[in-house]
Amino acid sequence: MTADPDRNVVLRGERELVERAGPLLAAAAEDFACAAADLRTWALPGAREEIVAERHRRAPALRARKLYSPLAVADEESERHLVELAARGAQVRICPAGLPQETILVDGRAAVLAGPIERGVRSFTVVRSPDVVRGIRALYQAAWESAIDLAAYRRARPPMPDEEGRRILGMLAAGLTDEAAARRLGMSLRTYRRRVAGLMKLLDARSRFQAGLRAQQLGLVPAQASASHRSGPKTS
Repeated sequence: MTADPDRNVVLRGERELVERAGPLLAAAAEDFACAAADLRTWALPGAREEIVAERHRRAPALRARKLYSPLAVADEESERHLVELAARGAQVRICPAGLPQETILVDGRAAVLAGPIERGVRSFTVVRSPDVVRGIRALYQAAWESAIDLAAYRRARPPMPDEEGRRILGMLAAGLTDEAAARRLGMSLRTYRRRVAGLMKLLDARSRFQAGLRAQQLGLVPAQASASHRSGPKTS
């Protein structure tokens, strides 16, 4: 991959990212910073472990920072992985306000930006321009400073609802009426409303809208609820 400091390189898919930017990701000497909505963005299947091992071999005292949205701790397996990362020395924080960009920063001299997934393939942009990297680093630092340490986030977070509870929260976030949501979930209206009341109490929410919003903030439902499912005023 070219080392031209003023050129951005767009890579298609994780395989090309590993082949062309793998050496860059493994060469961090002082600070390796990562931001991602969840653990899938930088999974790099088949190569991640090798890159991490090489990075640790070269710089055992490397500062590693991991910044995630609440979606990364929405299931037990992902949460356990983050706890293990923290136990191995990584600084892990959760950013409830959302991330400005999914990115990796290598020693403040290069950045890799994750793009959207199109036709099943995600694009990645490698940035080396000093001015652009400084801007990306400033955005990352602002998000990092406003984020919450993983241990503190886990202590303050309410207990997670079960799978059915998450589906109900998805109905609330999408704005469905009680009747429409109950039909879609295959339960009686009385049962649905009882479950909603329990979820509102669990999330310390005063209304269905607040419960749906809180669920989005915790990563329990997608941040963008589909407006196409709205079918009239909700029962509060």
